[in-house]
Amino acid sequence: MLKQYFDKQKIEAGCDEAGRGCLSGPVFAAAVILPKNFYHPLLNDSKQISEKSRYLLREVIEKEAISYSVSTVSCVEIDKINILNASILAMQKAIGELKTTPELLLIDGNRFKQYKDIEHKCIVGGDGKYASIAAASVLAKTYRDDYMLRIHEEFPQYSWDTNKGYATKKHQLAILKHGYTKYHRKSFTFKMQQMSLGF
Repeated sequence: MLKQYFDKQKIEAGCDEAGRGCLSGPVFAAAVILPKNFYHPLLNDSKQISEKSRYLLREVIEKEAISYSVSTVSCVEIDKINILNASILAMQKAIGELKTTPELLLIDGNRFKQYKDIEHKCIVGGDGKYASIAAASVLAKTYRDDYMLRIHEEFPQYSWDTNKGYATKKHQLAILKHGYTKYHRKSFTFKMQQMSLGF
């Protein structure tokens, strides 16, 4: 069962990102402040629940959260500052857009950069441990999936409707055949080509 809070006395925002390991599309991040007593039986790490459950949860989270925000960093910016820095920047942007200022940030993963003077805790596997981080993972994932479905209509040959930009065999073969789009991360190119040599 997910923990409802890290520190009951502080206003906590859970933060997580989606799309860090993709070959295309922005990285999305969300920040969520939940009521201390928030509970939903379906809530978990977004990777562990069905697509239907994620979208159901998104409605619940957006309705019941004290505050939430979703932000992005583009593939162009990812290429400039690298994916780790872009993921951190996306989370910081989401935190900055919250209508309620948090006193403690619960960050999924082991890397973050100090944001203003707000205390933060990095928690590996946090999206499977704390409700607010799990909620952030659900928002980041569903908003990013919606985005990838929209750009799939522009470039259907890359199958973003199913792979969401991840490095599936079909996606990599499509890149080899059709080249890169404005939505691809060019800094990931060499790694992708090395992976494709075995196909």
